[in-house]
Amino acid sequence: METSEHNISWNEKLNVFYERSRQVGLKITPQRLAVYKALIQTDTHPTAEEVYQMVRQELPNISLDTVNRTLLTLAEIGAAFIVEGTGQPRRYDGGLEDHQHFRCLKCGKIVDFHYEPYDQIEVPQELGDFRVIRKTVYLEGYCSACT
Repeated sequence: METSEHNISWNEKLNVFYERSRQVGLKITPQRLAVYKALIQTDTHPTAEEVYQMVRQELPNISLDTVNRTLLTLAEIGAAFIVEGTGQPRRYDGGLEDHQHFRCLKCGKIVDFHYEPYDQIEVPQELGDFRVIRKTVYLEGYCSACT
């Protein structure tokens, strides 16, 4: 198992944002662009509140609601991902390369990793015919600092 390397460049991520926005007819506003740039410049899996604090430095009048709605829209169009979890604020990930997540239940730290066999998971044939469009593997436990 290896820690995920962020192989997709910042410019490539911006191109994905522009392309996915164009495909769904989503207007690229200064607010959407600022939220997306804030998200892809960090690998900390920020909450909407944390993205809001980053974006306010550039756009002081932006609202937390606008940031929340923008992050959800980015996830809907596939330009970002929601990192699932239990009992915590929703976290977001601008990493577009194949990877999985581990979250420490004690300190809340989220770590990206890539384990290739997880990429091969398919829906069992006996469940019927499904077309998988997204695979999410999310592990929870305790990091070495918290065990």
